Amino acid sequence: MGNLIKLDDKWLKVLNEEFETEYFQKLKKFLQEEKQSSQIVYPPSSQIFAALNYTPLEKVKIVILGQDPYHGQGQANGLCFSVSEGITPPPSLKNIYKEIESDLGFKPPSHGNLSSWSKHGVLLLNTVLTVRAGMPASHQNIGWETFIDAIISKLNSQRSNLVFLLWGNFARGKKALIDSEKHLILEAAHPSPFSAYNGFFGCKHFSKANDYLKRHQINPVNWEVK
Repeated sequence: MGNLIKLDDKWLKVLNEEFETEYFQKLKKFLQEEKQSSQIVYPPSSQIFAALNYTPLEKVKIVILGQDPYHGQGQANGLCFSVSEGITPPPSLKNIYKEIESDLGFKPPSHGNLSSWSKHGVLLLNTVLTVRAGMPASHQNIGWETFIDAIISKLNSQRSNLVFLLWGNFARGKKALIDSEKHLILEAAHPSPFSAYNGFFGCKHFSKANDYLKRHQINPVNWEVK
């Protein structure tokens, strides 16, 4: 996994101690064994840490937490809910687009690549960063969750006035890591078709997040996907 750790310098500095831990060494070994056994793992190695590289620590304004990467060919690109160019937006992302249109009036784009958000301060962070092709949740409980908890804790302690968008029970489980006196936590149902009508549609998180940023003299995010 050695060549996987290509990180923005400031993220590398605050997370360096995590890479030396026993759990992360086991995680590296697991991924090396997956590769040696000819398993296909998504996203590609160069994109595993894409969320961190697109959005350096000091640039983060908003954090959106996903679960594990998409497991279909060509879908995962290292950003939660996002898919690579040329891939049809999955149902959850289509529902996110519907809510943005309802909330802010932006028409859904034809693609599902959310990197323009990342470049404007939205950290699109999955809580598991890899998955075996065709096998959802196959890389849960191998160490990624501990690593992501460390990232959330660093954001919580080293930054102020961030907005955390926690959609669904899995993301909401990270609420205990976030100081609600320092940051804004917005919770809703997951945008999946199975739950979007139970509280995701109508949540207006995109405008609420920007209103909070503006109140704290922080430039709002342009939610129009480019």
